[in-house]
Amino acid sequence: MNELIIGDDFIKILLVLVLGSAALIITQRSLVSLFSIYAAQSAILAAVALALFTREGTASLLFMAVLTVASKVIIIPFFLRRLLAVMPIKRDLEFHYLTPIGSIILSTGLFFVVYQAFSALSPALEVSRLFILGAVIGVSLALMGMMVIMSRRKVITKIIGYLSMENGVLLFSMFIAEMPFIIEVLIIVDLLMIIVLSAVLAFGIDSSVEAFHKRLNQLGLDFED
Repeated sequence: MNELIIGDDFIKILLVLVLGSAALIITQRSLVSLFSIYAAQSAILAAVALALFTREGTASLLFMAVLTVASKVIIIPFFLRRLLAVMPIKRDLEFHYLTPIGSIILSTGLFFVVYQAFSALSPALEVSRLFILGAVIGVSLALMGMMVIMSRRKVITKIIGYLSMENGVLLFSMFIAEMPFIIEVLIIVDLLMIIVLSAVLAFGIDSSVEAFHKRLNQLGLDFED
């Protein structure tokens, strides 16, 4: 019983760290820091999956943790940093609709609304308070990712918003609606495709054909004329 209580406390700490990383993503202007925070947030999600695996013994949670580390902690941040190295901008200073402080205030309000909604549903869901908390933070993380998409102007920052939204869906699936592992794999593939297509659009929108080919070659994407 004592071990179970310690496990709950450890998972709660991880969930608070996930929420804190989402707040940092909303307010951060440095693109390098944004990518690092996203990688750290994904690593914490992998730790949550491992902690739940030790409690539940579900193999899909272990696979999910391994896939999250490989794709979201290593591959996607590596690709984004390589993309940033050849981009002319290093910071995203432009916001619209919401300032960083306004986004934090709205996020706090949304969190309490989601918490109240799930608290009312908890008797019908028949799950513990820990699982309700995980679901609340999962939905809140998805909403905060959506807020990043709406409040930022740069495509590269909007990508982080999409990725944060997917992390929220992943967290929710760990606690309430178990997502089949194959679906998680397909979502990761979709995310990689979104990143590639968004990068191509971001590079090509203000370039001539020759300059566009040169930039792709700088990324290591050889393009034959």
